[in-house]
Amino acid sequence: MPFIVVALVAVMTADVLLLTQARTTVEPVAVRATPKQSLLAGKRPQEQRPQEQIRTLQPVAPLGRLHKPNLFVLTRRPFTNASLQKVAKLSGVRALELADAASITLDGKRVQTLAVNPSTFRAYTPKVTAASDALWQNVAAGDVAVSFVLGNDGGLTLHRRVPAGSAGNLRIGAYATTGFGAVDAVVSRDVGRTLGVPQNNALIVSAPKADSDTLRRRILKVLPKGTQVAMVNPVLPRPRQSVARNWPAGSFMTGEQLTVALRAAVSKLGRPYVWGAEGPDTFDCSGLVQWAFAQAGVRMPRVTHQQWVTGPQVPLAQAQPGDLLFWRNDPTNPQYISHVAIYWGDGKMLHAPRTGDVVKIVPVNRRNLAGVVRVSPVAAAGVR
Repeated sequence: MPFIVVALVAVMTADVLLLTQARTTVEPVAVRATPKQSLLAGKRPQEQRPQEQIRTLQPVAPLGRLHKPNLFVLTRRPFTNASLQKVAKLSGVRALELADAASITLDGKRVQTLAVNPSTFRAYTPKVTAASDALWQNVAAGDVAVSFVLGNDGGLTLHRRVPAGSAGNLRIGAYATTGFGAVDAVVSRDVGRTLGVPQNNALIVSAPKADSDTLRRRILKVLPKGTQVAMVNPVLPRPRQSVARNWPAGSFMTGEQLTVALRAAVSKLGRPYVWGAEGPDTFDCSGLVQWAFAQAGVRMPRVTHQQWVTGPQVPLAQAQPGDLLFWRNDPTNPQYISHVAIYWGDGKMLHAPRTGDVVKIVPVNRRNLAGVVRVSPVAAAGVR
């Protein structure tokens, strides 16, 4: 069956992968949402510093048909036409997008970054982000778009210029949460080259009608050893998508484990929030959760949207100490889980809030609360 690789932009990262593939001849459908662009990107000044002269020759193409990403693939070596065809021919694959991936230093922080073609990659991002012409024009002009969490909680304010290694100072041109795992920054492929980002090592796969776990295993079979595949917006069989009302005995943490995790977390009161920090002296919100639960022998995934699926949801009124509370605060991706806290009991929670703040116990904030999760160690260990 003929296929089209929508874009080949590879991205290499040590611990994050996203997979997408393109095998479609469907005509693009015009999408014209009108988000509040001030939340995403501001107009780029005409005057630029010398190190900011990176520009694309072509304007960013209008947004066409949106593709929901389901898998993110990361390889040790660049994708070839042959390897792309192997993925494209797998049952259920609708579209593919290549990218370049690497962990770069941005304002002194190690940030998982994708270098992309703004004209094609935008179709794989959430609708609000995809529809912002200003955002993608800024990326094409040489700016970096950072996730809302990195920008808001990590202290990278919009329009600020920050050091980025060999690329000099990059302007924070937009907030844009792409929804790809721990990827927190997006640049153009031209900027990626100045940063030394490996080319064509990442692939985003859209397969909206295929079982994501089955497709993940098939991709691993047809690609070289060392390939990593992470599920993004996974499509799973109906029984796995629904929350079981009656979990088997032993599914959850023991009283002893909960005590150890809570004692570990409270021992860090007053420690500063640092974006991307995993302890033992500084933490971000999900880093604190991962570290505290690890002291109790529970293997938690690293980022908030993965921790969201580590057990069944329970009503807030039934929350118990040690349950996790989650929020959706991201205007660029309204469905994205962007913050987590540990329920302390008596209507209070323990969390690492944001840059400039410290680990603390405060009353539960119900604004934008997404839900409460009771952690199952077995479920947590199986999150990919």
